[in-house]
Amino acid sequence: MLFRVFAKDHLINLYDILAVNHIVGPMSKGFDRHGAPLYDFDFIYDFAELQLHYPATIHSLKRFVLPPRETLCTFDLQKDGWQKHVDYNAYKPTVYFGLHACDINALNKLDKVLTGNVYPDPYYAAKRKNMFIIGAGCTPQPFCFCKSMGTDSVLHGFDLFLTDLGDSYFAEIHSARAFAFISSLECREPRQSEHQRFMEVAQERMNLFTCHVDTTDLTKILDLEFQAEVWREWGRKCLSCGTCANVCPTCYCYGIEENVDLGLQHASKTRHLYSCNLIDFAQVAGGHNFRPESHDRLKYRYYHKHRGFVEAFEESLCVGCGRCGQSCLANITVPEVIASVRGEGGDHA
Repeated sequence: MLFRVFAKDHLINLYDILAVNHIVGPMSKGFDRHGAPLYDFDFIYDFAELQLHYPATIHSLKRFVLPPRETLCTFDLQKDGWQKHVDYNAYKPTVYFGLHACDINALNKLDKVLTGNVYPDPYYAAKRKNMFIIGAGCTPQPFCFCKSMGTDSVLHGFDLFLTDLGDSYFAEIHSARAFAFISSLECREPRQSEHQRFMEVAQERMNLFTCHVDTTDLTKILDLEFQAEVWREWGRKCLSCGTCANVCPTCYCYGIEENVDLGLQHASKTRHLYSCNLIDFAQVAGGHNFRPESHDRLKYRYYHKHRGFVEAFEESLCVGCGRCGQSCLANITVPEVIASVRGEGGDHA
């Protein structure tokens, strides 16, 4: 990995160089009921819209690689039979500007399932190949526990990563494309004092984490507590609305719809993201539901994140961004659930 330093007022020059492509980044979206600003990822059309020092976004970047609803293919009836048209819905390279480490790690985890598996997802892969990712250092929020999940820093999955040193940016270069772009700026190799400042900034950031999850032997504990009463307690609180999966950067469960028009001339196959917390997620033909109770659905979501994925890939699927707890209408948070399963804390009903 190469390192460069450039003045902060040159960031707009980097933006201008990249603006021949679509640019997606964090931007202000309004205010919450307490007057605090809300941020989310969206297409950026002016450098002034780019809010690189945002605390956190409402949603993750997932909707750009796994859209909530996506047409996979269409069919048209021709004289000689059906004609199939497949569109991967990836038309132009896109720059993703200002991703935090946890969101980059989320994409790395999705890659293991959707591109590194026996049957890779060509729709996801097409979008991933068209991504140019610029990461940015973050300020941990009170609900962030990515340090506990080992996702507070990132070693791969990005092209360029920027750390604010005060009057300059410390740039970690991870691809030839990023090196070509950064070389167009007035940049230089970092001095020893800047190396030292980079390490100090990293330590200052580590000290800001206040939310933690004890992951010690967590897979074993989950096996031991599979029938624990605490799951029913959380199930009584859960509204089974699926909001947690909607904002989660790594939930990838989906359903497929096939539709044929009334004239029998056209048909389409559509994928829509789903949630294992929804009541009909485990319902099969004939009407039988394998998980009719909310506590079972909530439990299996946690087991997938912290047990099943660990068994398959030796790492948790959760990145600790805390979005699920922030968005949950019942105020269910991962740190509280895990602590209760470990026998810590009081009544959660």
